[in-house]
Parts: sequence; structure tokens; C-alpha cells
Amino acid sequence: MRLILYNFLVNKHAGIAVRYHKMHDDATGAKKIFSWLYLLGLNFAYYVLHVRSIGKKKDAEIYEEKNCIANQAFKGSESELHLKSHPNLSIDAFVEQLAGYDIISFDIFDTLIFRPFSSPTDLFYLLGEKLNIMNFKDIRMQQEWLTRQESYKQYGHYEVTLQEIWKRIEYEVGIVAEKGMYTEQQLELSLCYANHFMHKVFQRLQQMGKTIIIISDMYLSKKFLNRLLRNCGYDGYERLYVSCEYGKNKGTGELFQLVKKDFQADMRFIHVGDNEKSDIKMADRAGFSTLYYPNVNRMALSMRPYDMSAIVGGAYRGIVDNHIYKGDIYSMEYEYGYIYGGLFVLGYCKFIHDYSIRHGIDKLLFLSRDGDILKKVYDYLYPNECNRTEYVYWSRKAATKLMAEEDKHDFFRRFIYHKVNQGYTIADVLKTMELKDTSNIASMELEEELTDNNADILRKHIEENWVKVRGVYISQQSAAKRYYADILSGSSRAVAVDIGWAGSGALALSHLVEKVWNIPCEITGIIAGTNTVHNAEADASEPFLQSGKLVAYLYSQSHNRDILKKHNPNKDYNVFWELLLSSTTPQFSGFYEGRRKKTQDNKKMQVGNKSENSVCDEAVYLSQLDITLQFGKYDVNQEGIREIQTGILDFVREYHEHFKEFPYMFRISGRDAYAPMLVAASHGEKYLKSMEKRFGLEINVN
Repeated sequence: MRLILYNFLVNKHAGIAVRYHKMHDDATGAKKIFSWLYLLGLNFAYYVLHVRSIGKKKDAEIYEEKNCIANQAFKGSESELHLKSHPNLSIDAFVEQLAGYDIISFDIFDTLIFRPFSSPTDLFYLLGEKLNIMNFKDIRMQQEWLTRQESYKQYGHYEVTLQEIWKRIEYEVGIVAEKGMYTEQQLELSLCYANHFMHKVFQRLQQMGKTIIIISDMYLSKKFLNRLLRNCGYDGYERLYVSCEYGKNKGTGELFQLVKKDFQADMRFIHVGDNEKSDIKMADRAGFSTLYYPNVNRMALSMRPYDMSAIVGGAYRGIVDNHIYKGDIYSMEYEYGYIYGGLFVLGYCKFIHDYSIRHGIDKLLFLSRDGDILKKVYDYLYPNECNRTEYVYWSRKAATKLMAEEDKHDFFRRFIYHKVNQGYTIADVLKTMELKDTSNIASMELEEELTDNNADILRKHIEENWVKVRGVYISQQSAAKRYYADILSGSSRAVAVDIGWAGSGALALSHLVEKVWNIPCEITGIIAGTNTVHNAEADASEPFLQSGKLVAYLYSQSHNRDILKKHNPNKDYNVFWELLLSSTTPQFSGFYEGRRKKTQDNKKMQVGNKSENSVCDEAVYLSQLDITLQFGKYDVNQEGIREIQTGILDFVREYHEHFKEFPYMFRISGRDAYAPMLVAASHGEKYLKSMEKRFGLEINVN
């Protein structure tokens, strides 16, 4: 009967369900009771008042719209805007405001110490997994609330200890209280870490010789909290006051009054905390001066995605919020990598790793240039596999030339038809195809612009001289074969990792290796995403995705179809993602036999890291193979690219540091990995377009 009533009141209409869960989820105490009343009110409005709109979801509820994202596009990085709006949150300013007081008091959680979650109760998800109890988060929260109610009835206050909470839980689920307490405390020790900002403030005050005390409303014991604080780098404070030890709390102001009795009456007190009621209002009433430290997760509500799976979403938001608001200023490029790229690259690398283990892959080829940051992250996460990973040179241009004999349709499509009516001359096109120096390859006016009127004529001329064309590319075939035969030596199964989108790069390499060069190695393509419903060739790679020759992480026609419909290359979505995987290495042009002019000898294959895109025609000679790798120009904003990569690496390192003892936390679905970008796309992609303007990505064959 209860389930029937729940389904009728909550699940019958999507709009009511969304509104109710937004109020109810994570609620405790009076707020939880109010959420039930709110649910009744929603149903009354729908059925009695006939407000039918309540039953429907709004489009904005399908893909989150975050107003601050649009504003950020024109004002600077999120961290910079944060400090501009909170000038007292620089370390110097914060210390200055505290320095004039005799006794400086700090709250613990969300002030001195962070958990790597956007909600503190998210820790109970991991606790439930360790204890093998389903729905443990709700059970843990409910039993704590019931324990507090009992305490109020018996003692007139709501303070409880962890032991008292676990006595109730032991009765409910059969877990021995001592075991449950120990497991919960070990989780706190494993996951909690110092707030970088407050730790710096704390150290500065200690250097000034200030008396520091700590006051917390908490069920954890004083003994354990002392251990936790030391574990997070806080030591040398004068005293620690914990509400459950005294039966008095900050919320009523009684704990502040008790603290004052332990010190001389003429001393000046100031308290720092993130709760506006208990840390500020009640401390003020007790005669403390106060300094509010805004809760970082509340500040970020208008910036972060919540349409994510509960555990990964909470971890992602918590880590990002704690980092971006720690008092440092980052560039927009750095934040683009950290906030919008970090989770994606982390999840993609785990996806690649799991696939390679399941399918017995002995070589992972990270295709240039999208594979640059992917290989760096993969090698960081799996250092014992570095002998299996290779950063290999490949590009649309190189693949198109090497596949000219195998796929004339794609050859002419990319080199000719993709450049129609875009201001390119016949000479430009022939130069790109490397046919300019071949006499009479096209008996046309070379300075004539390529249009839809003469594109077919140009193709016909080239086809009539196909023997010459083959002669231009045959030596490149030989050089490329030598390059990949060397890399794949001893391997029987490999993957080619790329961003996407049709997967043509990976498929071309697979075809050449297996069918043309006859290298005994099977290659599967792993791509982040595929062509979508917005592509003219939406189904181009479907046979290969279906057969398993291609594998997609973020979405495809067979999974995450809402993203398949949302991701629109015509709105530059491909470019936004490619920007996340941008590299400081130059564009790769092709493979050539022997030593070419202006060629440097290879030492450690370090090509790139120039300051601007003006440097062209760089080449590296591989003496052991007697081939030359030819490179083109560098992308603009090289420093910005480095910042993006640094942001991604920082996120991955921090996430890994926090959750290295919880391997399942690295199983990040493609839908979760895409969620931050959905928020970034709010309000007509204003923020993403502002980022795109800082770079100059070229997506055609050049």
C-alpha cells in the first residue's frame, strides 16, 4: 500500500517527481517533514487547482541551465570572479581581520577540513558499500535523526555521540556497533583533508603566536577529532570543544558561553565558520566577533552540474569546489581543463584501460595530437603499463594521403569537396595534396578559386593522372609502414585512441596495418564520441560500432542517446571537445623516406612547445628507420594549451589522491563525463564560444 501511494503521489507525473526530489533528497529533520507537506501541496495544486504545468518537466530540467556560466564568459575565470566578489577571502586579508583578537576560534568541517564531496553525507555511500548494506546513506541519516530525538526527550538537547548512533544502527541492520564505528572513522581519516586556504591562514596565525581554539558541533569524539585534525596537518591549537562531549552546541549558543568561561573575561574572541546561524548569528549573540567563511559548495550551486550519478557527481563537485575556491586565481584556460575536462579525461582513460584488460590488448596507440594529454594521464594512472603505451603520429591529412588508393571517395571528399567555396585556389588545394610540383596534374588555371562549379573538373583531371598521384604517395606508404611496423613489433592486438568523431583515423590505421602493410596486429579504434544526428553522415561508423571494430565512450547510437541528440557539430561541439585535448605539439603532415631538407635528428622525439603558430615545416629524422616525420604549424595560444593540460592533470591527480583506495570511484560513465560540458553549454554556448575565441583549431585537412 505504501509503494502504491508513493508511486501515485511522486512518480505519476515527472514534474512533481523532479520538484519533490529537489526538496526531499538529502533533507533531514524538519526539512524532511516539510518536503512531505510540499509533496501533498504539489498534488493538491495539480488535481484540485488543475495547475497541470506542475506535472511537466521543463526543457531546462532535462539539460541544466546555469545562469552564472553565461555571465562568466565575459568577466573572467571563476576563481578570479570569486575573489573579486569576496575580497576578504585572500589569505592576507583574512589573516589581517583575525590578527587583532586574543582568541581565534575555528569550526572544523567545511572550514578547516573538507571531505571530497559536495554533500558531507555522501561519505555514507562509501560506508554502505564497505558494510555491504543497501540504501545505507538514508539509514545512517535517519538513525542519527532518531537518536537526536531520543536525546532531546531524555536530556533536553539534541547532542549525540557516534556510539549512540551506531547502537541504533546495530539494532536496525545487524552490524556490530564497534565495527560500524571503526569503519566510519577510518573512512573519515582516509577521505578528509585540509582546506588549503584555511590551512595557510592557520599557519600564519600560529607564526604570529596567536591562541587558536576549535569549536565543533559534532557526534565524533574529541579524541578522534584531535587525531583527524593532526592527520590533516592541524596541530598546536590550544583547545578543542566538541558539542557531544558537553551536551551543548553552537546552534543554541551554549557552547560558545561555555568556552568563554575557560578564558579571562577581558579577552577578545572571534569565531570563523561556514554556517550563518550557528557559526555567525549564535556566536555573535554569545559575545564573539565573527568572520564568515562561505561554504564553497553552496557558492558553487549556480555553476556545477547536478544531473549526474549520485556518488561520482558528489565527488566531482566537491573536488572542483574545494579547489577553485581555495583562494588562488587561475586562468580561464586552466579552469576549462580542470572543471570541464578533468573528469572526462579521467573517465576516458579508465574506460580505455578496462577495455584493454578485458580484450587482451598489448599495445595502446594514442594518436597525435588528441592523444597527448590522454597518454600523460594514462601513464600517471597506470605507471606499470608504460611499456604498453605509445604516442604515435597520425592525422587526417596523413591518413587521407595514405588511403588514397584504398578510398578515393574520402580522398576527394576531404581534399576537394570540403574546401569548395571557402576561398581556396586550385593551387592551394594541390599544394595541400602535395601535387603542386607534379607537372600537368591539373590543366586548370591555378589561381582560380575552387567552387562547386569546378570541383568535379579538378577531380577528373587528378583521376586522369592517377599514376602520378600514386607515385607521389608510394614512398610515404613505405615510410609509414616502417614506422608502424617498428612500433607494433611483437604486438598482436592494439587499440588506436582518438577523440572521434566518425572514427575514420583509427579505422584508416587499422585498414592499412592489417590489409595493406600486412603487419600481424589487429587494431580496434577507441573514440570518445561518434557522429551524431546533426551530421550529414550520421550513420557512417555504425557498422564498425556494431561489430566492435570501433568503441565509443561518451555516447553512440546504442547508448546515451540524449547526448547523441544534444551534441551538435554545427554549433562547434566537436571543437569544444577537441580544445580539451589540444596539444602543444605541431600538426603532423606525413611520413617520408630518407632525410629531408631542414630536418633535425631525433633524440627523444620531442617536437613542439613553440610559443606561436607561425613556425612551420619542422621535421624529425628517425635514423634507425631512415624516415622523416614532417610537421606543420603550431596552434595559437600555446600557453593556453599548456594551461588546459595542467588543469586536467591537476584534477586527475587530486581525484586519484582522494579516491585511490576506492577503485570503483574511477568507473565514470560517459554520461557523467559529459555532464560538466552540458552545463558549460548553458545559454547558447556563450561560455564555450568565449573559450573557442582564445584558440584557433583547424578541423579540415590542410
